[in-house]
Amino acid sequence: MTELAVQLWCVAALLALAVVAVPLSRWPGLATPVIYSATLIACAVATASALVWLLHADAAVERTLPIGLPWLGAHLRLDALAAFFLVVVNLGGTLASLYALGYGRHEHAPHRVLPFYPAFLAGMNMVVLAADAFSYLLSWEFMSLASWALVMTHHRDAANRRAGYVYLLMASFGTLALLLAFGLLAGAAGNYDFAAIRAAQHTPWIATLVLILLLLGAGSKAGLVPLHVWLPLAHPAAPSHVSALMSGVMTKVAVYGFIRVVFDLLGTPDWSTSGIVLALGGITAALGILYALMEKDLKRLLAYSTIENVGIIFVSLGLALAFQANQQPLPAALAFTAALFHVLNHSLFKSLLFFGAGAVLSATGERDMDRLGGLIHRMPFTSVVFLIGAIAISALPPFNGFVSEWLIFQAVLQSPQLPQWGLKILVPAVGALMALAAALAAACFVKAYGVTFLGRPRGDATLAAKEVDRFSLAAMAILAALCLLAGVLPGMVMDALAPIATEILGSRLAPQSGMAWLSIVPIAQSHSSYNGLLVAVFIAVSASASYAAIRLFSSGAVRRGPAWGCGFTDPVPLAQYSAAGFAQPIRRVFGTLIFRARDHVTMPPPGDTAPARLRIELHDQIWERIYAPLAGGVMAASVRLNRMQLLTIRGYLSLVFATLVTLLLVLAIWT
Repeated sequence: MTELAVQLWCVAALLALAVVAVPLSRWPGLATPVIYSATLIACAVATASALVWLLHADAAVERTLPIGLPWLGAHLRLDALAAFFLVVVNLGGTLASLYALGYGRHEHAPHRVLPFYPAFLAGMNMVVLAADAFSYLLSWEFMSLASWALVMTHHRDAANRRAGYVYLLMASFGTLALLLAFGLLAGAAGNYDFAAIRAAQHTPWIATLVLILLLLGAGSKAGLVPLHVWLPLAHPAAPSHVSALMSGVMTKVAVYGFIRVVFDLLGTPDWSTSGIVLALGGITAALGILYALMEKDLKRLLAYSTIENVGIIFVSLGLALAFQANQQPLPAALAFTAALFHVLNHSLFKSLLFFGAGAVLSATGERDMDRLGGLIHRMPFTSVVFLIGAIAISALPPFNGFVSEWLIFQAVLQSPQLPQWGLKILVPAVGALMALAAALAAACFVKAYGVTFLGRPRGDATLAAKEVDRFSLAAMAILAALCLLAGVLPGMVMDALAPIATEILGSRLAPQSGMAWLSIVPIAQSHSSYNGLLVAVFIAVSASASYAAIRLFSSGAVRRGPAWGCGFTDPVPLAQYSAAGFAQPIRRVFGTLIFRARDHVTMPPPGDTAPARLRIELHDQIWERIYAPLAGGVMAASVRLNRMQLLTIRGYLSLVFATLVTLLLVLAIWT
């Protein structure tokens, strides 16, 4: 049996599980372990099959099923690019299912989750496997609707209903943009097969218009600014294992769609199109992490952080487009490999962080960081793996996030080779935005970890917290180990990604696995190199030596005294740094321009024993300046058009006659 057949059987198994889960959900105690265990097995088999194909296969495999459009059928294709994203999707599904075996026991409405969870995974798999526009769009919409149903799991919450409504609108808008893009690619011949689109010649203006539509369609699903508004609403609303899939995996399926069309189907790009991608990616990275820094809701913070990482990926893809347009194959392969590496890395550490946030939510019932604190004593294992995820996403060695971002900066340093002055100016500016985003990401996750796990408990909910179940802990432990392995052995990952660069760009980086001491040399030894293993050993040895020296040479005497309380002799837990207090310096720098931030202080008069109050006012200017006026305009137009329901028969006939005349005039002018 070929790997493509294995993938299709796994998809069929997931769809069958979605059907079986409907009647089985009447018995939650039975349905939860059965559905999640079966989903785990199906995703694990699909992961292994796709990984084997990625490491050993040479030529793409295609198959046409007699479903879909009668004259087209359903074209499916497994190549190196699809195999990599199938690994990302199904590895995420495997670990999310393992996590859900424990987390799902606490779900209050399992009948609203179990049928749609395997369907969601099946939809993502089919998007990656689709090789014609109809199958792709059908799978894309199926994925969107299944994830929308999961977002609406707790629909009685008004905030969740609003999140589902905004998500559905943005998903529909994205699908419409993709539909128009594929229509332009198909052209007058109307051939929607990817092979025919790949072989066709596309004029520069068609290619540019398709790129813009892809940025609107795939970018809205991925979370590019200003199309990101649904993401911080929908991702926290879903159950935590679904949040991990939406944030760590579904956004990567959108990245896959962009790569498939722009790099594979459109052919050689024009250099000017890369500038659009670069600028959007840099702005998305900087704004995403600034939004995250302002948050005190742990899951919303993680959702905004996804926007930042999607921006980083698109910066790298924009660099690959720029180098490819200028026939510079080695820098293009470097930027493209870095983007794929960060796709994998983000799926790992973001899933780990959402699992950790889900564990905190299960143990305390809280997402507000200002009501948490001190959990390192009650949830030590969760605190350690969450710390690993925070270090990885902050791009600190020796974990995986550092390697992919280091590779992206190596690609940025190749920009002086570009001949266009516009790119010579734009790329360093975007690189500066990325450097700012990297620094702010470290600050953001110092805040997230410190306020949540360190200090003293800020609320009663944390006092009774304890570690979650062994399934959830096992899933988090595996992800933490993968974050370390990918950071310590990056050469193996880069070599596994090399067939994709060869397939899409026609060039690849030099083999890395044979380098001495497992080093990586992306361009040349004279430029730069990195050794994750030696860095990890150095950190471990230096930390151990420091600990041993302190233990050996310290006096051993213990001196206890009251903690410094900023002038207060009896500090209470609420006097600790809050999430808003931690972000105040950054809010003072960026808040006025980006958030129109205002601090409102209510100070009681002398003699009044009421406490002083501080209220922070933040504005989402993208929502208020773009989406709110647009929604108001649609509502006003709807009210006006509603009068058409009250027309007389003569009014309706006049309207039909005027429409017919207008269409005839347009047709006459067009011809």
